[in-house]
Amino acid sequence: MRVPSQKAGRDSARDILVRVGVELCTQAGFQSTGLDQILRAAGVPKGSFYHYFSSKKDFGLAVIDAYADYFHRKLQRVLTCDETPALERLTLFVQEAERGMEKYGFQRGCLVGNLAQEMAGLDEDFRERLEMVLKQWESQTSHCLRQAQEAGELDVSLDVDELAEFFWIGWEGAILRSKLTRSTRPMRVFAEGFFSFLRIR
Repeated sequence: MRVPSQKAGRDSARDILVRVGVELCTQAGFQSTGLDQILRAAGVPKGSFYHYFSSKKDFGLAVIDAYADYFHRKLQRVLTCDETPALERLTLFVQEAERGMEKYGFQRGCLVGNLAQEMAGLDEDFRERLEMVLKQWESQTSHCLRQAQEAGELDVSLDVDELAEFFWIGWEGAILRSKLTRSTRPMRVFAEGFFSFLRIR
């Protein structure tokens, strides 16, 4: 998964650095991605880096924000499409994610999940920022599930906020296992289990 590039010639040095940071940190992790590696990939001198960011940590938080903004827009596109039944939207999200994992050879996965594994126990600012992003995704998902209830697709007795939280807890684990096995099977197994639970209620 990556932040789409802007039109050639319109990217600022900061845009380029953050975009490269998203790609490298999603693949290799934050601590393993060195500043020199980022600068080489971005084609940006070190002085420009410190013009925009006070430290690598400051840069890392900007990378999280950029990925969060990208993924928020992605969820908005998929989960609020009125032309598609609400539960089917979540299925389409799963299918799109599977294609993305295969496209990048199971090297990238989810930046937020990756950094949560790596940084949440090491830095409080990272932990808080990552949890905030996950809460935002849960909110978008619960809104979609609430629409499914209103349309009669989902049992109204179910707590959609808890369902959304459960989905993201399980989904991030499925993404991690898919990277490990280099297969979309863990993603499918989790999604099928989640939707099966919804159908039997």
